[in-house]
Amino acid sequence: MSKVLIVEDEENLAKFIGLELKHEGYDVETVMDGRTGLDSALENDYDVILLDLMLPELNGLEVARRLRESKKHRLS
Repeated sequence: MSKVLIVEDEENLAKFIGLELKHEGYDVETVMDGRTGLDSALENDYDVILLDLMLPELNGLEVARRLRESKKHRLS
C-alpha cells in the first residue's frame, strides 16, 4: 500500500483529500504545519508528499528545500 503525507493547514481541504485517497486505498497521514510535516517526512518513508506552499511554522518551499538537503546528505 502506498503511503501519502498531506501537509495542509486548511482542515477541510486536508480532510477531503485524505478521505478521497483513503477511499482509493492509500495509507494517509495528515499534518497541519510545515514543521510537523518536515519532522514526519524525515522520520518516515512516504511514496508521495502533498505539500501546501503557504503553511504556518515553515512554508512549503522551505520544507521541500530541507527535505532535499537531508536526502542528499543521506545518499552521500
